[in-house]
Amino acid sequence: MRDMVGSYLETLSRATRDAECTSAGGERMTLSAGSLLVSHLCHSAHDSGGKVMFIGNGGSMGIATHMAVDFSKNGGIRAMAFGDGAVLTCLGNDFGYADVFSRQIEWHGGAGDLLIAISSSGASPNILNGVLAARSKGSRVVTFSGFREDNPLRQTGDINFYVRAQEYGFVELAHQSLLHAMLDVDRGWKPNSEVQRPRVLKRAEHG
Repeated sequence: MRDMVGSYLETLSRATRDAECTSAGGERMTLSAGSLLVSHLCHSAHDSGGKVMFIGNGGSMGIATHMAVDFSKNGGIRAMAFGDGAVLTCLGNDFGYADVFSRQIEWHGGAGDLLIAISSSGASPNILNGVLAARSKGSRVVTFSGFREDNPLRQTGDINFYVRAQEYGFVELAHQSLLHAMLDVDRGWKPNSEVQRPRVLKRAEHG
C-alpha cells in the first residue's frame, strides 16, 4: 500500500510539473510565464474596477469557490464563483444546465473582467457557453483543462493550462496546485520564505 501511495503521488507530481501552457494562438510558454500573465490579468481586472470570475462543475466547482475566496482574502483581488445552489437549480430548471453559467456571466460579467474556466474534460457545454458569454461581455479568459489534448476548452482562452492525465483526481489536484502556485508566488512566496499574510483588498480608484 505504501508503494502504491508513493507511486500515486509521484504521478501527481509529474502531471503537475509537466502541465502545458499555451496562448490563444497555441504558442507554448512555460508555466512560470503563463502564471505571471494570469497574475497580471487578475490585477488589471481588479485595478480597473472589475473582478475575476471562476466557473466549474463538481470537483472543479469546489476548486472555483476555494480559489475565489483565496484570491479575495489572501490575494487582495476581487473575485467570485458562480456556485450558489439556488441560482444553479433555478437556471438549470428554467433554461437548461448548459446555460447555468452563461446566464450569470451575462448578468454580472463586464468588459475588463477575467473569467477562469475550469473543466477536467474541457468539453462541458455549460463551461464552453460560459466562455462565449464572457467573450460577448468583453472579458478575458483563462482555461484549465485535462483529458484529451484537443479538448475544445483548451482552444478558447487567452491563456490555457492543460494537464495531460486521464483521471479526475490528477487533473483536479494539478489544477488547484497551479492556481495556488500562481497566487502564492504573486504574493511573494519564495523557497524558505516567511509565512505569508493576507494582502489587503484594495478598492478601485475612479475619476
